[in-house]
Amino acid sequence: MVKRALISVSDKTGIVDFTKTLVAHNFEIISTGGTAKTLRDAGISVMDVSEITGFPEMMDGRVKTLHPKIHGALLYLRDNPVHAAQAMAQGIAAIDMVVVNLYPFRETVAKEGVTLEDAVENIDIGGPSLLRAAAKNYKFVTVVCDPSDYSKIKKELEENAGNVSLPVKEKMMVKAFRHTADYDGAIDTYLSRTLLDEKVKRFSFVGGTKLRYGENWHQEASFYKDTRCAGPSLSNATQLHGKELSYNNYIDIDNALLTLKDLSSKNPSVVIVKHNNPCGLATGKTLKSAFLAAWDGDPVSAFGSIICVNRIFDVETAKCLDKKFIEIIVAPGFEPEALEILKKKSESLRLLELKGFDKAFDNKFVYKHVTGGLLEQNRDIGLFEKWDLVTQEKFPDAKKGVSEFAMSACKCIKSNSISIAYEYEPGYYMLLGMGAGQPNRVDSIRKLGAPKAYDNLKTMYERMNAENPMTITLEEYQKQVISECVMASDAFFPFDDSVIFASEAGLKYILSPGGSIRDDEVIATANRLGVAMVFTGMRHFLH
Repeated sequence: MVKRALISVSDKTGIVDFTKTLVAHNFEIISTGGTAKTLRDAGISVMDVSEITGFPEMMDGRVKTLHPKIHGALLYLRDNPVHAAQAMAQGIAAIDMVVVNLYPFRETVAKEGVTLEDAVENIDIGGPSLLRAAAKNYKFVTVVCDPSDYSKIKKELEENAGNVSLPVKEKMMVKAFRHTADYDGAIDTYLSRTLLDEKVKRFSFVGGTKLRYGENWHQEASFYKDTRCAGPSLSNATQLHGKELSYNNYIDIDNALLTLKDLSSKNPSVVIVKHNNPCGLATGKTLKSAFLAAWDGDPVSAFGSIICVNRIFDVETAKCLDKKFIEIIVAPGFEPEALEILKKKSESLRLLELKGFDKAFDNKFVYKHVTGGLLEQNRDIGLFEKWDLVTQEKFPDAKKGVSEFAMSACKCIKSNSISIAYEYEPGYYMLLGMGAGQPNRVDSIRKLGAPKAYDNLKTMYERMNAENPMTITLEEYQKQVISECVMASDAFFPFDDSVIFASEAGLKYILSPGGSIRDDEVIATANRLGVAMVFTGMRHFLH
């Protein structure tokens, strides 16, 4: 039985080969303008739309498919006797497939210097009408709007004697309506901005996977994917093992991913996240050494945490997790033996494979929903705008590596935040202590960051002393290490008390954005206490 396909595409990728497949399965081809020429040049027999409608393409191609003999052929119900009789009476023959993609409106308006006239001329009228008509009658008409689906339709035709199964038709129908909705949304966004000076923000997320629960057990939650996100993200993560994720899991995993990406280290790196803050972060010669250093950053908080790494999770690192309770591990991949070790560790341990750590984020903005509205801002990219030594005490160039590490950690900790970073081996760094989420920065230093650093050093000292007796006391060890650390602050010091408490803790090197009206007072106190301080000029609040 001969079937008919109407083909009219702006993006001609793969269209010749796909059309040859249709011809091989007894499809007659109807086409328009440039598409018809492309197919004829490839030796494919094509019937012009004008042969069916009895009207030529007119008005520079603005009118060509908008005709009852086209839309009637798409919309009439084949199993409705009245429709069939009316179609026969009007000489309307069925069209069984529509292959259409639309004028490149988004690409046109993205060009620098595009005029309103150029934009309007690239608003497709006939294409969306064809897609919507075919999609509405999906039981009888296959609609194809994406060249990436050609192979799927080809397989269907080969497996179903030249037909397309209903489940695939349904998927193609949904995709077509989603495509025209996004297309109209792009037009609205551009025209609203251009003609009304009104910014419109439209989003398209799919999936709606139900999560175990929300922030609390009594709250329901879902995760929607951004299918256009090409960079590393939760949308392209694959869960290999373990129970379902919760709302909080997604939040923590995202923080872990952002922390590692902001770190931008070429070395194996590990971040340990608990309650949306990195409590452990380190780089190392190997993934195992980075993990052990990150764990030393806060072994108490690491209980029930999320671990994210930027290397294939190997066997040696997997063995380090023995007797350690972990909720989730995220990695670019897992060695087969390591995967088996981790699966045996716990039925509930979630293992996520997340490709693309080497790729940059392709989303430039971040959003936050508030009651009655949506906030948009640029992603916080970068660490320093400047490197100004503002004290008499020198800040050695050799400290720049650990300083960058300290600020990378600090910008991913909830404000008011400070981080204390240590170069535990030449070229390798660890987060030794951090203060997060306090109403004042002083408490982040004296009650959280500094005490945590001392506690962690005590644990490290006891382990090293048990393995090989130390030649110095614990107090001497703590004082020695702290004096070599760098403390980073996410914002300026409004008073000099933060510098005073940092100095009392034994810290000698401080990074701050600067910019306080009391900067002179803060600098004077640093000079009096023999503290070296650099102003970076870039604030990193994270709310």
